[in-house]
Amino acid sequence: MIKKILVSQPKPTSEKSPYFEIANKEHVEFTFHPFIKVEGLTAREFRQQKIQILDHSAIVFTSRHSVDFFFTLCKEMRVALPEDMKYFGLSEAIALYIQKYVQYRKRKVFFGSTGRWPELVTVMAKHKTENYLVPLSDVHNDDVARMLDEKKLKHTECVMYRTVTNDYPKDKDFDFDMIVLFTPAGVKSLLENFPDFKQGDKRLACFGGVTKAAIEEAGLRCDLFAPTPQARSMTAAIEMYLGENK
Repeated sequence: MIKKILVSQPKPTSEKSPYFEIANKEHVEFTFHPFIKVEGLTAREFRQQKIQILDHSAIVFTSRHSVDFFFTLCKEMRVALPEDMKYFGLSEAIALYIQKYVQYRKRKVFFGSTGRWPELVTVMAKHKTENYLVPLSDVHNDDVARMLDEKKLKHTECVMYRTVTNDYPKDKDFDFDMIVLFTPAGVKSLLENFPDFKQGDKRLACFGGVTKAAIEEAGLRCDLFAPTPQARSMTAAIEMYLGENK
C-alpha cells in the first residue's frame, strides 16, 4: 500500500494544488524535494567562453532562470547595458518578468505569442539587423541555433547556468513508497544521492518519455507513466494509480 510519496519538485505554494487534494482524498503523505537545482556560472567561468555581451544588440530569454542569471552576471561583471538594448522573451510571462531588472516602458521588449520557439523566431525575423545573444543552460541542443540560421539571423548562444544535483538531507528518512521523477537529470541525481539505491517494492513514477528512458537505462522499473490519454498530468496519473491500487 502506498502511503508516502516523494515528489521531486518544489512544494506547491497554493493550497489548492491537486497534490493536497489527493493527499486528503487518498490519505497519503506527500514530501517535496527537488533532486536538481539550477545555478549560474561565475563571471570567471563565463569569460572562458570569450563572449562579449555588449557586442550584441538584443538578448533572448527562454526562462525566468535565464533572466535572473543574465542580469546577475552583468552586475557581477559590471556590464552597463545600453538604453537601446532590445529584449526578446519566449513567452509574455518571461517578457513581463524582465521588469524586475529594467524599466519596461523605456526598453524595447518583444515576445512570442504561444511560448514556443517558432513563433518567437518569427518575431525576431522582423528585426533582422539585430545581433542576438541567447543565454542557455549547459544542457541544450542545437535546435535554436538551427532555427535562427534558417532565418539568417546573426546570433550567439552562450551558457549562463547549469543544472546540478540537489542533495537529499542526510538527517531525513528516505522511506517512501513512491518516488515521482520529472527529468533525466532527476533520475541521475537520485542515483548520485543514493548510490546503493535498490528499488524493490518502491514505485517509480515519471513524466515524459525521456525520463522513462533514463529510468530504464539505469536498470530500474517505471511503474507509473504520464502523460497518457487518460491522465494528461502527473497528478491525474497518481490519483488514478492510487485509486486502482488500494
